[in-house]
Amino acid sequence: MSEIDELTQKLAATITFLPDKPEETAESTAKALWLAAIGQPCSVIFAQTHTLPALDHIGRVRLQNLVARRLEGIPLAHLTERQSFMGIELLAGPEALIPRKETEIVGRAALAKLHELVMSRGKVRVVDVCTGSGNLAVSLAVHEPFCEVWGVDISADAVKLAERNAAVHQLSSRVFFRQGDLLDPVRSDEFYGSCDLLVCNPPYISSAKVSDLPAETGSHEPRLAFDGGNFGVTIISRLLKEAPKYLRSTSWLCFEVGLGQGSYFARTIGKMVEYCAVETFADEQGNIRALAAMRK
Repeated sequence: MSEIDELTQKLAATITFLPDKPEETAESTAKALWLAAIGQPCSVIFAQTHTLPALDHIGRVRLQNLVARRLEGIPLAHLTERQSFMGIELLAGPEALIPRKETEIVGRAALAKLHELVMSRGKVRVVDVCTGSGNLAVSLAVHEPFCEVWGVDISADAVKLAERNAAVHQLSSRVFFRQGDLLDPVRSDEFYGSCDLLVCNPPYISSAKVSDLPAETGSHEPRLAFDGGNFGVTIISRLLKEAPKYLRSTSWLCFEVGLGQGSYFARTIGKMVEYCAVETFADEQGNIRALAAMRK
């Protein structure tokens, strides 16, 4: 049996892989740690496309250390410092939420709206609220060159990580970040009524349930990224009320929701006079995981 096969078996026997990171399996984790050990760090998704070179003594020691830390519960993306999102490689770390595959649902919905807006308006302005690592902001800018993106987050550490991700993808000339609570960083005449698209992956877990998160998540990723207040709807409810002030007419707000929240927010938007349309986007199991609301 090869070294990589032995490592795969060891990981399979000792790690409980989380359902919100379906790309992480024993085999893909082994490959990602192997590549990190030889100084070629990449996301677990990109690791699966690489041929694994042989380990020298130093590489083997590094691998043992990485495996030990993974078995202690350190998230894989914190060890590789990489995470894939919407087909691009991003820097990852404890400063912000590790981008999840499920967030690509709102990412794809927002990108489709963005392409339509560019076709009809030319260059457009996007604001990414609760930007975290900048995964949505950077991904949208990578896939649509005719947009300017402003990412905002309450965490100064997250903003610094997001800026690094924009720099890695050479987007610093049209992707910008500011620190502050929700839309406060863009609260000015420059942004009022001038935004074509608002996107958001907000905290949507109720405060009471944040402590129930798996240790790998709750102990290593920032609470700010999860805690959505009472019933998990506080941040999204604020966003729905504040967003219309920033959006141009017939522009869009796209945001992610937690399991079981989709229908509630669709009804809520339907009752708000500021919006004239709402669309829902479901995961493979049929659960609504993202919504898009059009400003009247």
